[in-house]
Amino acid sequence: MSTERPAFGNPDESGKGEALRGAFFWLTAFYFVYCMRPEDLIRVLYLAKITVAGVIIGLVSSGGKAERKLKDLPIEAKYLLAMSAVLFVSAFLSPVWKGGAFWATIDFTKVVVAWILTFLLVTSMRRLRRIVFVQAGAVAAIALVSIIKGYHTPRLEGVMGGIYTNPNDLAFAIVLSLPFCFAFLLTSKSGLAKVVWLLCMLAMLESLFLTASRAGFIDLVISGAVSLWHFGVRGRRMYLIVIVALVTALLFAVGGRTLITRFGALSGHGGNGEFEGAYGSYEQRKYLMVKAVEGIEHYPILGIGVHNFRGYSGTWRDVHMTYLQIAVEGGIPSLILYLLFFYRGFANLRYLLRRRDLDPETTVFVGALHSSLVGFVVGALFAPEAYHYFPYFTVAYTASLLAMVKAHDQEKPLAPVAGTGKRLQYWMEVYDARGTTGTVRTGR
Repeated sequence: MSTERPAFGNPDESGKGEALRGAFFWLTAFYFVYCMRPEDLIRVLYLAKITVAGVIIGLVSSGGKAERKLKDLPIEAKYLLAMSAVLFVSAFLSPVWKGGAFWATIDFTKVVVAWILTFLLVTSMRRLRRIVFVQAGAVAAIALVSIIKGYHTPRLEGVMGGIYTNPNDLAFAIVLSLPFCFAFLLTSKSGLAKVVWLLCMLAMLESLFLTASRAGFIDLVISGAVSLWHFGVRGRRMYLIVIVALVTALLFAVGGRTLITRFGALSGHGGNGEFEGAYGSYEQRKYLMVKAVEGIEHYPILGIGVHNFRGYSGTWRDVHMTYLQIAVEGGIPSLILYLLFFYRGFANLRYLLRRRDLDPETTVFVGALHSSLVGFVVGALFAPEAYHYFPYFTVAYTASLLAMVKAHDQEKPLAPVAGTGKRLQYWMEVYDARGTTGTVRTGR
């Protein structure tokens, strides 16, 4: 008999789900606006402010109606709330620029509201797929537009606005979203949908190669290896490894010349001043890291305030390491809360990866979430991504999915068990499936 779990129920079909449809619409709109950045083209609409207001209204209106309550928020949500509180105190006491740090912290706390609403409202695989679809589809569209608009622009610098202006940030967003595109490619039942997702992935990879981001490529290798482990090795699709290797070689030939040159410059083999540029970049980043450590030594408790390191450094640049960025701007307590928050994301995934009774679709998305989160912790070593929302979204997805699984476990009927030996085996199976030794009804 198959041990695969049937797909999770869809709360949208119930009256309670219907009552929260408006809140979920605004949540989806918020994800779309953040990932797609339409306000960079249509500024007059103030789309970001409108959707944030809608998310807040949705959060308030969901009180008492949502399947999950605020009291059900997992520990990672409390870590995020605590970190935001520390950042506000840091802003008020900033030795650099209090006003700038305060408004930057206000902007960051939008993700806290979105995170909480995501956990409250994403209670089915259908809704989870829809939210992830918005992120993956938006980043794929951004990648395609960046290729069309800036194919002849060095490293796609400034081709797109907002969070995609810097080529390293664009590459980072692509790497974190690629596993989700891979998941949709594997789980789509329509041949046309598979072709579309394949083309999306090709556009994202080509855009990443055009950014010539060395950190982005290293991040891609790590995240891609984890994806192939889940989808190729564990999923018994070994052909994916061969296909990915061939596609990567082709993309290197088509658009990887600048990336190859920049990697060559690290060993002193770059031409046209590439080596001097690479060495200058190394010295600059070394200086910023040393300056960040100096800031941590001087302001270890509350830091200097969000986005204040640019002025503090004297170069108007961020330190190219997320963990140092959080520590110098928010203090060591913020760094500890930050690490605990993402640790909980991995803890959620560890529980889900140990399950052997999840349906194939859920298993694929668990692998995608794991690949994206691993990509983040690696990429964070090379880029200032402390306040970008994508990794926070990923942890929200893991918390929502874990809550779905545990809710389904509680609803699962338990059959009577006869005999001492069978009873012992039964209790072991219950413990393995539910991860708890709480009281369980045996049917006797």
